Amino acid sequence: MPYWINLIAALVSFVLAALTGKFLIPLMRKLHFGQTIYETGPSWHKSKNGTPLMGGFMFIISTVVACALCWGIWRITNRAGAVEDNYLGLKKLVTGLVFALGNGLIGFLDDYIKAIKKQNKGLNPKQKMAMQFVLSVLFLGALYILGDTSTEIIFPFIGSIDFGIFYYIIMILYIIFLTNAVNLTDGVDGLCGSVTVVFCASYLMIFAFLGEWEYSIYAAALAGGCLGFLVWNFHPAKIFMGDTGSMFLGGSVVAMGFITHQHLLLALVGIIYICEALSVVLQVISFKTTGKRIFKMSPIHHHFELCGFSEYKIVLLFSAVALIAGILGNIITIF
Repeated sequence: MPYWINLIAALVSFVLAALTGKFLIPLMRKLHFGQTIYETGPSWHKSKNGTPLMGGFMFIISTVVACALCWGIWRITNRAGAVEDNYLGLKKLVTGLVFALGNGLIGFLDDYIKAIKKQNKGLNPKQKMAMQFVLSVLFLGALYILGDTSTEIIFPFIGSIDFGIFYYIIMILYIIFLTNAVNLTDGVDGLCGSVTVVFCASYLMIFAFLGEWEYSIYAAALAGGCLGFLVWNFHPAKIFMGDTGSMFLGGSVVAMGFITHQHLLLALVGIIYICEALSVVLQVISFKTTGKRIFKMSPIHHHFELCGFSEYKIVLLFSAVALIAGILGNIITIF
């Protein structure tokens, strides 16, 4: 695929997302759809109370539009390459986008309840987990129908292990864990969006190397959309992505990682998301078993805040770690 198609996808998505903010922020304020800050969070976060929610619509809309537009351009300019394998690449792309949109819908319901009830609790954990479970099963089923019937987990430089039927149980848990891990990363202005831009840039290179051209469009479009969103989300944020956005990003991260069937590579490139979620798990386990906390506050970005890091420094540090992980992921893919 010509590099300029991915460039167009990123630019179109960036412009659409940035322009959408001009209309979405006033709309959310008019509807009084603002964030209610959790009482036990860092005290200075209370100044963010009332910041508009659902900013994720910026990059959701821009990503879908840019993917559709650029796939169409690719088909027109290179018809044979765009329709090979009976539209298999397109079917995979649609599967990933639908899965991400499904997660975004769960996030929207969560945000809507928060906005209406003016509290920081939306869907209860059982409701959210049940919906995520169904989506995960459907997503794995769709991948199976599209040809991913392998039940092996690949261990880079070592080999692979066939887990049989247990593969699907493990993957359902992994999908739910990782989707929520991305959601947990959204706690500091600009953090989740910035880390996801780096993640998408890393996977853009991986997709190009593996010949997953449709997903290279997806990665470019989502990266551009997140950058457009960051125009409004860098500290001090004028709007939050909300669960609408972070759950969509979680679904997108999972879709991009699973399409290559290299699950541990996904864990490496998405190391920031993994660390955010593990910090919560470890904190809970430690407190319940010993009565002591490992971190000053979890997820771990709050620990850094309480250690004196500014929001800018946290975004830069976490993005740098994500970049290093992405480079390592590309090296593993090449070799």
